[in-house]
Amino acid sequence: MARAQRHAVEVHAVWDSDAEVWSAEAENLPGLVTEADTTEALMSKLRVMVPELLSYSPDLAAKLGPEIHLVLERNFEAAGTP
Repeated sequence: MARAQRHAVEVHAVWDSDAEVWSAEAENLPGLVTEADTTEALMSKLRVMVPELLSYSPDLAAKLGPEIHLVLERNFEAAGTP
């Protein structure tokens, strides 16, 4: 029997300019909510958190991971705009 294809954990992170942190969560992995001050720190946290959360749900682990798709969103103004 062929093994079902697993999908990446989709993580969406938004820069919070007031708090100066990346706030991240994943719709397809319940419980994944975290913050970090750099993208590198965020990726490090996700590398630990994703497998840990998947270990609590074997059914979900059969469908997701180990790949993480991280989408970063940050708004800023272009130089020289009025």
